[in-house]
Amino acid sequence: MENGDHRTAPAFQLQQASPPEAAPVRNIILVAAIAAGVQFGWALQLSLLTPYVQLLGIPHTWTAFIWLCGPVSGMLVQPIVGYYSDNCTLRFGRRKPFIAGGAGLVVVAVFLIGFAADIGYAAGDTLGKGTKPRATAVFVVGFWILDVANNMLQGPCRALLADLSGGNARKMSNANALYSFFMAVGNVSGYAAGSYTHLFKIFPFSKTKACDVYCANLKSCFFISVALLLCVSALALTIVRETPPPETAEAPEATKKKKIPVFGELFSALKNLPRPMWFLLLVACLNWIAWFPFLLFDTDWMGKEVYGGTVAEGKMYDRGVRAGALGLMLNPVVLGFSSLGIQAIARGVGGPKRLWGGVNFLLAVCLALTVVITKQAEHSRLYTVGADGVQILLPPVPGVKISALALSGVLGIPLAVTFSIPFALASIYSSNYGAGQGLSLGVLNLAIVIPQMVVSVASGPLDALFGGGNIPAFVMGAVAAAVSGIFAVTMLPALPADASTKNLSVGSFH
Repeated sequence: MENGDHRTAPAFQLQQASPPEAAPVRNIILVAAIAAGVQFGWALQLSLLTPYVQLLGIPHTWTAFIWLCGPVSGMLVQPIVGYYSDNCTLRFGRRKPFIAGGAGLVVVAVFLIGFAADIGYAAGDTLGKGTKPRATAVFVVGFWILDVANNMLQGPCRALLADLSGGNARKMSNANALYSFFMAVGNVSGYAAGSYTHLFKIFPFSKTKACDVYCANLKSCFFISVALLLCVSALALTIVRETPPPETAEAPEATKKKKIPVFGELFSALKNLPRPMWFLLLVACLNWIAWFPFLLFDTDWMGKEVYGGTVAEGKMYDRGVRAGALGLMLNPVVLGFSSLGIQAIARGVGGPKRLWGGVNFLLAVCLALTVVITKQAEHSRLYTVGADGVQILLPPVPGVKISALALSGVLGIPLAVTFSIPFALASIYSSNYGAGQGLSLGVLNLAIVIPQMVVSVASGPLDALFGGGNIPAFVMGAVAAAVSGIFAVTMLPALPADASTKNLSVGSFH
């Protein structure tokens, strides 16, 4: 659609409206801080739940399918929540009811996940090794609820940040960078909690007959996660006042359009997406195909390939998982510092698309290096002989461990960009074309949940095909990252770093 052509009314058509005044920076900070509470729990999922699921007796090959909960719920929940938050007329606010509801669901989910082993044992599961079907069922239900809750929180939070930015592109970018920074804070806290093995002593009741030390630590971590999320959410919900949407003169067709069911609205938005948004979705989709293998299986990789351990046999696998959690804690430290400099770095390298493309190449190199580190770990494996003459596996040599931890730290740089630039661009495009922030971010979420579904379905069989390790999925991610980097540089339109959304017309993209 060319500028000035208003013969049709696509979902992303530019509307003539005066943007609302931007909210004070402190309000944006309070809303962005909710990301710390959400990401604390997400960090626990990434670092502890894959090993925990295997302790429940579920094979590694099937663990990937458990992670389908997230993308499936995200595909359904985010567009629905985004649509209804755009059109919510409650006095409490448009976004706030969904943020409050999401926080409440997190409490329910954490109870089910943390007490899954106890509930399963009370319902008839046996102790020791072997599959625990009842505990697994409780865990899966809790996991689904947790992912639904996270999607209820994140979409409205990012939409509220865009609302509070008053339609200014630079402020939207800064707000998303702040959101990325608080995600880093939550990640650091979550991974630190996950790597500490005596946290259960703070909550002595967490260790039970059916829930060993590892399980009790997981349970204790989630207790802290809930407390943090409820605190930051309560502050934002009570202090921040939502900015009302701009008043627009709507045609009768636009009024009717609001009555279209949410998925009709979503499909309409997809059908009428401008080319820049399609390019954004393509780059984001490939980007997340690269990220999910590492995010989902890093601690398992550390336990199996780097430390050479086996699930539920000896201590080496658990030591590797804790080392992996430490590496994931270093990742958001780098992510946090990188988030604060994204705007300056983007200007220095020639714009957001070049920065995003460059860090995707860095991501590809880092994922490829997991193969090198794994081979080094295998070739330098050390053993000792115990008093009973049994060979005992020793931890990896310092060079291998340092390399693996450094890799996790360096990956914080591209992750900071992934958590910021795509969402800022989506907010800018949606404001430019007059679409609702919630629905537009729901559309972008499709480029995240579909890759997660691909990785969840493909990684288990792919790894099993090549011997049961995590390396094949990492190699797949490296290839996707390289292609994503090429497309980001060659296909994404240039975007003036200092432009406000009202100056970014359809014809501005070249």
